Amino acid sequence: MNKLQSVGLKSGAAALRHTVWAAAVALAGAVALAPAAQAQTPPSAGVAQARPVKLALIESLSGPFANTGEAVYRNIYWAMERVNARGGVQLPASSGGPRPLVLERYDSKGQNEEALSALRAAIDDGAQVILQGNSSSTAAVLIEAINKHNEREPNKRVLFLNYSAVDPILTNEKCSFWHFRFDAHADMRMAALMEVMREDKALKSVYLIGQDYSFGQAVLREAKKQLAAQRPDVAVVGEELHPIGRVKDFAPYAVKIKTSGAQAVVTGNWGNDLTLLVKAARDVGYEGSFYTFYGNALGAPAAIGDAGIGKVVAVADWLPNVPGAQSEAFYQSFRTRFPKPQDDYVHMRMQLMVEALAQSIERAGSTDVVAVARQMESANVQLAGQGGTMRAADHQFQQALAVGVMDKKGAPGVKFDVEGSGYGFRVVRQIAAAKAQQPHSCQMQRY
Repeated sequence: MNKLQSVGLKSGAAALRHTVWAAAVALAGAVALAPAAQAQTPPSAGVAQARPVKLALIESLSGPFANTGEAVYRNIYWAMERVNARGGVQLPASSGGPRPLVLERYDSKGQNEEALSALRAAIDDGAQVILQGNSSSTAAVLIEAINKHNEREPNKRVLFLNYSAVDPILTNEKCSFWHFRFDAHADMRMAALMEVMREDKALKSVYLIGQDYSFGQAVLREAKKQLAAQRPDVAVVGEELHPIGRVKDFAPYAVKIKTSGAQAVVTGNWGNDLTLLVKAARDVGYEGSFYTFYGNALGAPAAIGDAGIGKVVAVADWLPNVPGAQSEAFYQSFRTRFPKPQDDYVHMRMQLMVEALAQSIERAGSTDVVAVARQMESANVQLAGQGGTMRAADHQFQQALAVGVMDKKGAPGVKFDVEGSGYGFRVVRQIAAAKAQQPHSCQMQRY
């Protein structure tokens, strides 16, 4: 099995450190990784002895959204295994030669203050790259804190790689030279959903519901904007924001949705807030559709069951049933690495993010944060038939998007289900990167 070096817990940040060693062997022409049990040693003694590049994952690893944090950890861990399997990041001898990537975990407990405490601990521990994404409000406070830190302590600067915080403001008004986003932001995702909603001529009414924080607010705002522009015939019959991570019983919300007569629900909810919402809707007999950002996993398909067939729509940077042999091999290799059904939530964008980091370090020829950031601005990565490029103007990654509709495993286009639920997502629309991109208002200070 992989060698994990546990270094203990950090007070106030609960940081569990893990050194990532080789557990993956790339096969020619595809990303088909060997089972973890086949890789028992570091790629080379030289890499093993080299000073590692430290990455710090700051996420909810406890509390109501712990499952989302653990899903992120698995994805990033796996991506780093791939880099270390090929010898780590390749640097010249003058910069210390090849160096492995090391991942350390810091539990934010879903709280911004805990995330800031974790950031301070990570920097004190020597982290050069901060990873976070499962909250746009947390991402915003981290951007501000990192901006101030990097100005005050230029010898201890850090990069911030964001894989899921999709409030558009983060690469617009709050854009930063130190921050790079690898997920499509909310406006991009909404535009992709509109590709499907535009063709649903029977749709005449929708209910908008979301989590009451910056991202949830942005989703509802953009939904109204794009509906008015592209489907003015569709009435918004309800609009609601609810506390994030604190609602245990969504039945009252589900009753209001059903009573409104809405033919569809549009929501950016994620984690338990989505699973509980769709389950409550099923329980009260709601028969409308769900247009979602994250309805393709973390319990949502199993929660809604047969009622979601043909009715739950999800948008993502990639879905397991995206056509193509390389994509299929990529997904099967993840399931080999993490075979438990509850661990089945793979994100292509997180794999591309780690590849972009490795590429940028190698192009910079060092781990100097400014040099790496400059190279990251032109990152261009490919993996398993997918890929993308970083837009230097606002540090928003540009990639294709996929929209899928829920169906039973085995139905046409649904070879793979999710989480052993028996339900998967048939890809009904693939949007090229050039079409998925959106304008920006970033005015960035560069270094």
